[in-house]
Amino acid sequence: MDTAAPDASAGLVFREATDADVDTLVALIESAYRGDSSRAGWTTEADILEGQRTDPEGVLAVIKSPDSRLLTVERDGRVVACCQLEHRGTHAYFGMFAVSPALQGAGLGKVIIAEAERQARETWGATAMHMTVISVRDDLIAWYERRGYRRTGRMTPFPYGDERFGIPQRADLQFELLVKALA
Repeated sequence: MDTAAPDASAGLVFREATDADVDTLVALIESAYRGDSSRAGWTTEADILEGQRTDPEGVLAVIKSPDSRLLTVERDGRVVACCQLEHRGTHAYFGMFAVSPALQGAGLGKVIIAEAERQARETWGATAMHMTVISVRDDLIAWYERRGYRRTGRMTPFPYGDERFGIPQRADLQFELLVKALA
């Protein structure tokens, strides 16, 4: 009996997003973080935030920015994941990371973050990757720590009152900076 786990990278195609991908990417990001559909995966923020996670204008801005790329991941011709990479001098910023809820927990996220780190190193010579995570997301932060990211304790406020980022369901939300050195 074959007990080896399936290769999470099998059949994946990585490419830069285009304007034509905006609606698909907004739907993917929303499905991974907001509403009942997000509860199929483990990255849901549905208990701490309602409303939208992003919008077409925000996704298009990342696609159009000269210092950013929105890495789109396809399997069998269908978009299954994405992440933002932004060049910020000696480091790159990692954000807008979403994996289809139905595919979460099978190793796909590990493959994508490794590819994002590789691209940041090779494309921009980045020596570190930075990201911000809502500080109450202990399970998500622990997942990033297992990938080599470290908590910095540096916090920035959540944009309360700006519904483009969601409608907070609690008063203690803030973002913590996580950092990983890229060898």
